[in-house]
Amino acid sequence: MNVKQPASALSSPRFCNMGTFMRMPRLDSAEGLDFAIAGAPFDTASSFRSGSRFGPAAIRSISAMMKPNNVILQVNIMDSLKGADLGDFNVTPGYIHPTYDAIEEGVSAICEKGAIPIILGGDHSITLAELRAVAKKHGKVALVHFDSHSDLCDEVFGQKYNHGTPFRRALEEGLIDPAHSIQIGMRGSLYDPDEHRMAAELGMELIPAHKVREMGFEALIKEIYNRVGDTPCFLTFDIDFVDPAYAPGTGTPEVGGFTSYESLNLVRSIKDLNFVGFDIVEVLPAYDTAGETTAYLAANIVFEYLSILAAKKQAK
Repeated sequence: MNVKQPASALSSPRFCNMGTFMRMPRLDSAEGLDFAIAGAPFDTASSFRSGSRFGPAAIRSISAMMKPNNVILQVNIMDSLKGADLGDFNVTPGYIHPTYDAIEEGVSAICEKGAIPIILGGDHSITLAELRAVAKKHGKVALVHFDSHSDLCDEVFGQKYNHGTPFRRALEEGLIDPAHSIQIGMRGSLYDPDEHRMAAELGMELIPAHKVREMGFEALIKEIYNRVGDTPCFLTFDIDFVDPAYAPGTGTPEVGGFTSYESLNLVRSIKDLNFVGFDIVEVLPAYDTAGETTAYLAANIVFEYLSILAAKKQAK
């Protein structure tokens, strides 16, 4: 009998491939799938607290708690969708460009099979590589970005590639359509007082947290739909969009954020957008001091996104 040995830790880091999301099957290809989950456990572009390389494993581990039925959207994701966990991309700790190559190759393989990529991070730098792959399939996409930071910096510590720069690079590379993109939830103290204005200068729309509170969620949701329209859309969710009272396990927390209920409801409320990809980033288990609360919230956000896909397929 041939026994398959584990991959060498020199080719696949030891923190990779430690479980599957919701105990889904582990497959090597997205062939025939509606969606494919994969991990990008890279955190070397973090500017403050590192450790989000362990985010994918933490999300997968606690996701065993999840059940398949979404009562609000009235779907069973396991009955409605064909999906699997493809494991983690073979990132290169400390080296962002070979890591980008691995992520882009992996996401491209998912897109080429007609499946929707759902990526577990990792710090927010990984989204640039995902957008490179998604844009090869769909052209420029609309970006719907939930976060407490805009991640539009030109440089951080004199470097062009950091978890604070991915969307500046994505705009420069022509991966996202700024006229149909929107950033939501930004807050906290800043180095540059004009940072939020930068989004408008680059053609994006940015609605900071205090404006969300002023306008209300109903008006916010309407604005998201008005902005994005039916443009193919990539949803990126930084867990620090959520207030650290509800999601303490993240690298750059900002107070004055949103509750777990509000966050889940926001994702659910944009179910009619034309989604072509999704990621959840910046879960840092070492600071998840309230018993896996942050990882579990992240797993639930993924579940809501899967429920959206199931509802779309069920409606066809």
